[in-house]
Amino acid sequence: MPSYAVTGAARGLGYALLTRLSADPNNTVIGIVRNVKAAEELVAKDLPDRKNIHLVHGDLTDYASLKSAADAVASITGGSLDVLIANAALVAGDFLAINDPKQDWEAFDNLSLESFKINALGNIHLFSHFVPLIQKGNLKKVVALSTGQADIDFINESGMLIQAPYSMSKIALNLAVAKYHVQYASEGILFMAISPGLVDTGLPPDVDPEEFMRQLPVMMNAMAKYAPNSKFPISPEESSNYVVDVIDKATIEKNGGIMVSHWGNKRWL
Repeated sequence: MPSYAVTGAARGLGYALLTRLSADPNNTVIGIVRNVKAAEELVAKDLPDRKNIHLVHGDLTDYASLKSAADAVASITGGSLDVLIANAALVAGDFLAINDPKQDWEAFDNLSLESFKINALGNIHLFSHFVPLIQKGNLKKVVALSTGQADIDFINESGMLIQAPYSMSKIALNLAVAKYHVQYASEGILFMAISPGLVDTGLPPDVDPEEFMRQLPVMMNAMAKYAPNSKFPISPEESSNYVVDVIDKATIEKNGGIMVSHWGNKRWL
């Protein structure tokens, strides 16, 4: 019975992954969420017959909670975990070019530091607390969900100007994934990153809708330049199917320490 833990499982892509993985009754699926009660109510409404879903508290801004989450998962699975999917993230709402004349540098610095703390350091602490469970698992896979905006070639090819704090934090996450790969590949543990594509998950809570709509053409034009014939955004459900397929097929030899797209290659859209 494979076991999966998914962070940020109460909304968007995380919830789609929880739904997708729990559709197989042989899977044990643990959602790691900030608000357990709200997540329980959502699952009870949408997936009332999924007895293989478990929900535990964990927050990337609270490192002690990640240790508690690992302990809770261990109590559910008997001490092991097959696959950890690090989906939770801060999607920073910075829609200015990095050196835009309107840039508020204090706000930029604060957003960059917060993004790094959550998306890079938070996941590093998550990985470290869950490695002992992965070591006892059978599949031994740790997957960080990243972004094509953490690929320098994508930025140069598309001309993507915006979201520098988010992109920088995800580049740092990708580097951390590579460091974990180097440390644990000899134990048969796969560490990798996947960009799930441009997923329609709605606006993050901290994003100003009016500012987003003003800057949306900048983002869409860059993506159209990069992939003029592609369909985007895709739904969380569609993305989750692609992501799970990539995870299922991933190996240390092919994917260890690197980021691939939801297609399993280096094309991000």
